[in-house]
Amino acid sequence: MATITLNSVSKAYDTNVVLQDLNLTVAHGECFTLLGPSGCGKTVLLRLIAGFETPDAGSIVIGDTPVARAGEDTIPPDRRDLGVVFQEYAVWPHMTVFQNVSYPLKLAKVPDAELTEKTMHAISLVNMVGLEKRLPSELSGGQQQRVALARALVARPSIMLLDEPLSNLDANLREEMRFEIKELQRTLDITVFYVTHDQEIALAISDRMAIMDKNGKIRQIGSPVDIYEKPNDLFVFNFMGVANFLHVNESGGVLRAGTGEQPVPWPMPESFAHEWVGGCRPSDVIIERPGKGAGVLKGTIKRASFLGAMMDYLVDIDGTFIRTEIETHRAVSQDLVFAEGETCDIAFHNLHWFNAKQLEEATE
Repeated sequence: MATITLNSVSKAYDTNVVLQDLNLTVAHGECFTLLGPSGCGKTVLLRLIAGFETPDAGSIVIGDTPVARAGEDTIPPDRRDLGVVFQEYAVWPHMTVFQNVSYPLKLAKVPDAELTEKTMHAISLVNMVGLEKRLPSELSGGQQQRVALARALVARPSIMLLDEPLSNLDANLREEMRFEIKELQRTLDITVFYVTHDQEIALAISDRMAIMDKNGKIRQIGSPVDIYEKPNDLFVFNFMGVANFLHVNESGGVLRAGTGEQPVPWPMPESFAHEWVGGCRPSDVIIERPGKGAGVLKGTIKRASFLGAMMDYLVDIDGTFIRTEIETHRAVSQDLVFAEGETCDIAFHNLHWFNAKQLEEATE
């Protein structure tokens, strides 16, 4: 079984501690995404699993086989039954698609007939049949990335390690390739460990995901829905997409929005202090014409942006600012196209309470 287990893994470079006492298990056959800001240690962790780095403490187990343990000899990368795709395509410019993809089999001295069969199968998996005689210079960026994927798949590994493989592609190609990677994982029943800082990709392809902070600590592990809708803390909430923070003040046992007097009609946190903030997504915000809906707070439109399919508004509620989005066709049909300076009513589908002392850390 292609499980990945990390037990109390630590890694440092001189005095720079990148990972410390990290524990993680990735189940066989799942697409697991490690998501975090640049420089948090994501790639280091992937390189440890791949065998390009060795842990200073702890152990790494793939299936039932310990492949790395601090202070002991490690199993080299080519014996870990995995394929690796990095951000750079790393395809050889002087080799054809077929030659690039078949190169790992050639190094392993696979017989010609088997080499051809496995190479063409890998090329077909990434929809490149008919292009096997082309050089990389004759391919688009997305096609070159497919070549890199096929080369990683050609030896039929049980685990794929992907390090930001789509970051050099344009938006349309990124969207196309992320669905192809997910389909490959399902078709081949392989374990995918995907490293990225792109929340949209992580949400789209993951069975489970882990959020790592800038200090290399995992803050939450769960399904994309759980992490997006039920964040453990303010860091996770702020990192996952656009975050609104409704600052409040307390007066007479009542929470009030911003620095004003409008009551916030939600239960006060059990241990309220002046540093609490309410968190919500733009999609959690309901905007209405004054007196026309279920609005509970009065606000003023500070910015109105037409984004094609969506209208995006920045609303001032007594000195605290929140964003909301509404589909353009609904805004037009329901008289919800606002101009800057107009007043509006605001309500919320959902509101999370966080301790604002964490806010500076979360927004760094």
